[in-house]
Amino acid sequence: MTTPPVPLGPEQQQQLVTRIGHGLASMAPPGTWRQIRTEYRAVGRHVEADVVVTGQDGVPRAVQPPPELLQLLGALRAGMYRPGIGTWLGAVLTVDPGQGVGADFVADREPQWRRTPPPIGFQDELRAFPRADQHIPEWLRRRAAGPAPPDGIRTPRIHDGVDAAGRPLVRRPPVPPAEVEPVLAYLDAAPVILASRSNGPDAFDPARTDAVPLNFRTDGVWAWPGAVAYYLREHGVPPDPELVAHLRARRFAAPAEVTEAAKDLALAAITGTQTTV
Repeated sequence: MTTPPVPLGPEQQQQLVTRIGHGLASMAPPGTWRQIRTEYRAVGRHVEADVVVTGQDGVPRAVQPPPELLQLLGALRAGMYRPGIGTWLGAVLTVDPGQGVGADFVADREPQWRRTPPPIGFQDELRAFPRADQHIPEWLRRRAAGPAPPDGIRTPRIHDGVDAAGRPLVRRPPVPPAEVEPVLAYLDAAPVILASRSNGPDAFDPARTDAVPLNFRTDGVWAWPGAVAYYLREHGVPPDPELVAHLRARRFAAPAEVTEAAKDLALAAITGTQTTV
């Protein structure tokens, strides 16, 4: 069961906003900028962030946000969670010399994504930051539902929410030591149905910014991201218990082949796209 984060008090929230503002201000030498602005968008594990530094010449220049900034913004988002209501999905923070930091938060309006997250991202949002039914915007409900789910295809939870500091929570039984290698072998043996050339950040070790494989595999019944095997191997994080039970029922014997039709259905379950079989 997901354990929602403990909300921070107003004073703690302001302290965190101020800390973020100081971090933004340190991104450019003193006297060289007029304003620093960051726009942060997040849902579930999907995070987007843009940082723009406007110089004394009035020209805005995009800079790469450091991992520490993303971690603080994630902690602020988790800390501003209100039980049954949720937390914000988008934020704009601006820093002007001598004027401190200003912050605007968007709780219920959908952010303008650079890349729209798949349904699993919105589902993870509602697991990590539970909302009462009346506080789920209709657009969020539709995004989380996605298209009609393909029969038989399931996707796992990577972890069970986040704490007040934005760190992932794990509330599930460990994989017995004798089963760790068979589980990893199964997860790594299934065919890849979606892959990226780059890797993603490690939610359990923010210093690893390019470590988690951004791929998905399927055995025709479940479809899972490469993060599942990575976190088990690197941090001992047990996979979704229902996925482990599925592997155990199959005696950890991955299927030799998965039909193209099953791969298409699994891809549809991950990306939220409709397929015709």
